[in-house]
Amino acid sequence: MKKSPVSFLALCFIACYTTVLCQAPAALDKTVTKKYFTKAIELQPPLIDGLLEDAIWETVEWGGDFIQRIPHDGAAPTQATAFKILYDNKYLYIGYRCFDDEPDKIVKRMSRRDGFTGDWVEINIDSYNDKRTAFSFTITASGVRGDEFISNNGNNWDTNWNPIWSGKTNIDSLGWTAEVKIPLSQLRYGNKAEHVWGIQFTRRDFRNDSRSNWQYISQNDGNWVSNFGELHGLKGIQPQKQIEIQPYTVIKAERFEKQEGNPFADGATEGLNAGLDGKIGLTSDLTLDFTINPDFGQVEADPSALTLDGYQIFFSERRPFFVENSNLFDYAYGYAEAGGPFTGDNLFYSRRIGSSPHGYPSLSDGEFAKVPNNSTILGAAKFSGKTKKGLGIGILESVTAKEWAKIDDHGETRKEVVEPLSNYFVGRVTQDFREGSTVLGGILTATKRDLRQTGLEGLHESAYTGGLDLTHWWKNRTYYLTANGIFSQINGSKEALLRTQTAFEHYFQRPNADYLKVDSSATSMMGHGGMLKIGRANKAWKFETGMTWRSPQLELNDIGFMTNADEIHHFLWTGYRFTKPFSIFRTLQVNYNHWSTWDFGGNNLYQAINVNGHSSLKNFWFLSIGMTYENKDISNNALFGGPSLRKSKGLAPWISISTDQRKKIAFSFNSFQAWGFEKTDPQTVRAQNYSVGVQIQPTDAFSINFRPSYNQNERQIQYVTDINFENEHRYIAGTVDQRTFSATLRLNYNITPNLTLQYYGQPFISKGNYRDFKRITDPMAISFHDRFHLFSPQEIIFDKDEEVFNVDENKDGMTDYSFGDPAFNFMQFRSNLVARWEYTPGSEVFLVWSQSNTAFGDPEERLIPSLNENLFSQTGHNIFLLKLTYRFLP
Repeated sequence: MKKSPVSFLALCFIACYTTVLCQAPAALDKTVTKKYFTKAIELQPPLIDGLLEDAIWETVEWGGDFIQRIPHDGAAPTQATAFKILYDNKYLYIGYRCFDDEPDKIVKRMSRRDGFTGDWVEINIDSYNDKRTAFSFTITASGVRGDEFISNNGNNWDTNWNPIWSGKTNIDSLGWTAEVKIPLSQLRYGNKAEHVWGIQFTRRDFRNDSRSNWQYISQNDGNWVSNFGELHGLKGIQPQKQIEIQPYTVIKAERFEKQEGNPFADGATEGLNAGLDGKIGLTSDLTLDFTINPDFGQVEADPSALTLDGYQIFFSERRPFFVENSNLFDYAYGYAEAGGPFTGDNLFYSRRIGSSPHGYPSLSDGEFAKVPNNSTILGAAKFSGKTKKGLGIGILESVTAKEWAKIDDHGETRKEVVEPLSNYFVGRVTQDFREGSTVLGGILTATKRDLRQTGLEGLHESAYTGGLDLTHWWKNRTYYLTANGIFSQINGSKEALLRTQTAFEHYFQRPNADYLKVDSSATSMMGHGGMLKIGRANKAWKFETGMTWRSPQLELNDIGFMTNADEIHHFLWTGYRFTKPFSIFRTLQVNYNHWSTWDFGGNNLYQAINVNGHSSLKNFWFLSIGMTYENKDISNNALFGGPSLRKSKGLAPWISISTDQRKKIAFSFNSFQAWGFEKTDPQTVRAQNYSVGVQIQPTDAFSINFRPSYNQNERQIQYVTDINFENEHRYIAGTVDQRTFSATLRLNYNITPNLTLQYYGQPFISKGNYRDFKRITDPMAISFHDRFHLFSPQEIIFDKDEEVFNVDENKDGMTDYSFGDPAFNFMQFRSNLVARWEYTPGSEVFLVWSQSNTAFGDPEERLIPSLNENLFSQTGHNIFLLKLTYRFLP
C-alpha cells in the first residue's frame, strides 16, 4: 500500500523516538543545594593581576566539586575547577583556579566582548534571589570579558548588558587562574542585614568541548536560575546607588558620488554632534537610564533583504540604548516552542522609534529633495528594576523630532513635513509569587503623534496596546501554564483608518470575507488577541501545546511588530532529549510539531506537520535534519486584497552540518529545499537555498568568517497586479524565477582584550524574471489549472519601448488593459569597519568607516556579472566618523 507523506513522517518520528526511549538513561537523583560561605575583607583587598598571590585569599575556603553537564551529564568534569569569593563594601572579588593537565594546550582565543571563545569560566549571580533573574560574568583564558543579563529562569540571555567590571588571567604549570572584581553597584539587591544570593559557576574546557557546573543542573532540566546554589556570609553590604554619566562627541564626514544639478548631492558633507547617556540608581532596586540625542553611528548595518510576499521583514535591534535590558519590555505574546511566523509578534518593537520617516515630498520635474534617513531621537529614558517583594517595573519614554524634507526648485527652496513630532511610551510590570513559580504581569504602550499642519493625515494620531499575562509552574517547575490577553486601539482620520483596514495585515476588502466590512467613516478601531498554552519541561521528554489568536481588527505596528491579523493558530510540539552519549552521538534531540490555522470566518487555512532532529556527534561535528509537510495552505494575503488563494501542498526538507568548531578551520553547510505539488502538476513551486560557512582562526587574535548564500525560488502563481476592467477586478499573476546571492564577510582582530578591529561586508543581489502571465479566475478551485486562465500569445504582447505588457482579452486587436514589467534586478553592498578601544572601563573610542551602495540592473543579465558591473563599478556612499565617550563614575 502506498504511504502518504504524513504517514511516512509520522513513522520516522516514532522510530527515532522509540530508539531514544529504549536507550534512555536512568534519572539522576536530585542533588542537594550547595552553599558557599564568603567573608568580608577587613584590610587590603587583592590586587587584580590574575595570580591569586595575595594573602587575603587564604581567609576563605575553596569551593569546587564541579559536575559535568555537557557532554556526559552527571559525570566527573574533564578538568577540575575551584573558586573563592571575598567582598568589601564596594566590590565582590572572585578567584578561580582552573586546573589543566596540559597547560600548554589551553586555548586562548581572543574575540570582541561577549565572544565566549576558547577556555572560559563564569559566575551567575541571582542577587535579587528571585529564582528567575541573574547577572552573568565570564572571563576567558585570554582575558576577554563577557557579560549577560539572565531572565525568564535562564530562557533569556541578554549579551547587550555591559556592566563595568574588571578581570585578569594567568597561565601556570597547574592550568590557569583568574581574578575578577565586580562593583556591587552593577548588581541589584535589597536592603538587608544579611544576604543570601543564588550563585552558579560554569567552566568550559574548550579542547574537550565540555562544560561543568558547581551546582549540578541536568541538561534535561528546563530551569536554570531557580536551581542555583547559595552564597552565604554577605553581611552589612548596603545597596549601591549607581550614578554613571557618559557624554559623547562625534566628528562625521561623508563622501559620495556627485549628482549634477542636485544641490544636496555635491559629493561631500561634514558635521559635529554631541549627546549624553546616563544611569542613575534612584533606589537600591530601581534605576533610571536616559539618553539625549543618541548616536548609533558605530552600529553595524542591517543585512540586505528583498521579499515578494508582502510580509514585513524583521530586523533585530542593534542600538545600545534599546538593546540593554530589552527583556524588561519584551511581550512576545504568541511565542511557542513549535515555532511559526506568528511567534515573532511583539507588542514592543523598538525599531519603530527613530525609524525612517513615513512621508516623502511630492516633487515636480527638476526638483530635488533632501530627506532624513531616520527620525531624530530627541531623548529617551528607561525606568526599571525589581523590588525585594518581587515587583518588576519597566517604563520607557521616548520623543522623536518633527522631520522636514528640504526641496530645491532651481535655487528656490521650500520644506515639507515627512514625520511628525512623536511620543512613544511602554510600561511593563510583573509580580512574582511562590519564589517566581507564579508570575502575573501586564503591559501598556502608547504612541502619540502631533499631526497638526503636517499633511500626514494617513498616519494614526494615537495608538494604544496592552495586555495581561500569567505564567504558573507546578510540580517542581515541571509543568507550566501560560495565558495572556492583549488589546489594541488606534485613532485617526478617516483616511488613516481606511488605509489600515485595507492594509496587507488586514485586507477587510477581500471579496470572499463576508464576515468583514470596510468602514470608510471609521476614526477608531479596536482589536484583541492572546494565547493559552500548557507544557512540560524539566524532563527528557517535553511537550507544549496551545493556541493563539489575533482578531481582524488587531493592529500593533505603530510601536509593535505584527505579521498578520485575522488568524487563530493551534500548535503542538513534543521532543525527547538524549543526553548520554551513544553510538555516534554525544547528544541527540528529536522533535515533532504540527500546526493548524483558521481565520475568524471559520475557514481552515493551514495544516502542516514537521519532524526534526538535532545532534552533536562524538567527532565534535553537528548535524541537524528536518522535514515539513504542508497538507493545506490557503492564503488571505497572496492576491494583495483580492480573494483567498488556494496554494499547493508542499514538502520541505532541510539539513545543516558543521564541522569541529574547535579547529583552526571549520566549515558549515545548510540546505533547504521545498516543492509545491498538485495531482495535475508535480511542481508548482520550487525553492532551494544553499549556504556555506567558513571559519578560520589563523591566530588566537585574528578570525575570519565567510558565508556565501544562494537562493532560488520559482513559483507558478506570483501576484503581479490587479486591474479594474469592465467593472471587474482582474488579478494578474505570473511564473516568477527569483534568484538571490549574498556573501557575508566578518574579520575580527583583537590587539588586546580592550582594543579590537572589526570588519563586516555584504554584497547582495536579487533578480526576478516573469513568464507565463495569467488571470486568476477561480482562486479556490481544487484543480490547480482551474484557478487561472493562462494568457495566450494572441492575448498578451510586450511593448519594449514602453516596458509594459498589453492584454487583449477578447482578441479583437485592441488593448483592453496594460501593466508594467515586474522583472527586477536589485543590488546592494554594505560594509562597516570599526576600531574600538576601551581606554578605561566603560569609556570608549570608536573609529568607523561605513560604505553602502545600491543599484538596479537588467534582469536579463547573469547574477554575479551583474553584481560586479552594476555595483562595484560605482562610487559608494562613504561615512567616516570618530566617536569619543567617557563614563563618569562616582
